[in-house]
Amino acid sequence: MMKAKVFIYVHPFEGMPTEENFRLIEEDLPPLKDGEFLAEAVYLSVDPYMRAYAPRLKVGETMIGSQVAKVIESKSIQFPIGSYVVGVFGWRTHTVVPENLPVSQFTPPPVLISYDGSVPLSYYLGVLGMPGATAYFGFLDICKPKPGETVVVSGAAGAVGSHVGQIAKIKGCKVIGIAGSDQKCQWLKTIGFDFVINYKKDNVEQALRAAAPNGVDCYFDNVGGEITTTVINQMNRFGRVSCCGAIASYNDNTPAKAIASYNDNTPAKVTTFLLPVILQELEFKGFVIYTWRNKWNEAVKRNQEWMTEGKLQYQETITEGFENMPKALIQLMQGKNVGKAIVKV
Repeated sequence: MMKAKVFIYVHPFEGMPTEENFRLIEEDLPPLKDGEFLAEAVYLSVDPYMRAYAPRLKVGETMIGSQVAKVIESKSIQFPIGSYVVGVFGWRTHTVVPENLPVSQFTPPPVLISYDGSVPLSYYLGVLGMPGATAYFGFLDICKPKPGETVVVSGAAGAVGSHVGQIAKIKGCKVIGIAGSDQKCQWLKTIGFDFVINYKKDNVEQALRAAAPNGVDCYFDNVGGEITTTVINQMNRFGRVSCCGAIASYNDNTPAKAIASYNDNTPAKVTTFLLPVILQELEFKGFVIYTWRNKWNEAVKRNQEWMTEGKLQYQETITEGFENMPKALIQLMQGKNVGKAIVKV
């Protein structure tokens, strides 16, 4: 009988994730039924959304996440043995998957990879996967950048932010990145960002006014918090804001504490930015990337073309060993990764 190693969610988060939030168990897998296949994880994705979405889980459930897996046994014509698949299977080494897995707003169906060995398999969890599609559609469809406009990206050294900044340069924009270390800021300069701001050392408001004296046209927001208020206060009329993430609030025990007083009278952490949204007639839109699931191949194709043309650079932070999944998430939330965070099983 095949056994799977599985990380289950055993203790609700209280602030920053810790090893104690998870437990590694072994699970006996049942024999395959018709229309099912057995997937063996090769790479697992580590993403900030895991911290934000985990409170939706019940204690004892498998921790959420995507992986690139190899089909090692199959009773499905759609998923033959030896093929590779991207699926939202969670933190587990082996998964029995029905070919018609139910889908929702947050769980797309498993997808076969047309893998020819030209790029690492892990790229299908990054630049050719969900983060790449997030950058492509979240920026181009929502911000609608025009040549000569000024674009600001927060969380700019992450998998999505670094990608957005490079697309903005391809589209002829001036790009300002906000990140949390000198190392990250230096890397952003090497991949084409015009200006970088280290929010841990610089006065963001002053640095942004110096970098964008004529204001900001597009803001791709990965972090929320006071940085977002600062940027929105410097946006031009009819500016566009793509709200991708809110990392600044993910470690709050109660999400409402990130924006307003709560039942324990905790003071608001973020200065309101609604007045400039109104007065500058800004477009402010949040999104979930799987809304574009039916157009996914468009993003994969274009991102791959940009990589081949040398217009798009990509970096990974890889952690070795499935048992280090919690460690990789903790380090991600501490901002220790550059580019895409991956665990190699």
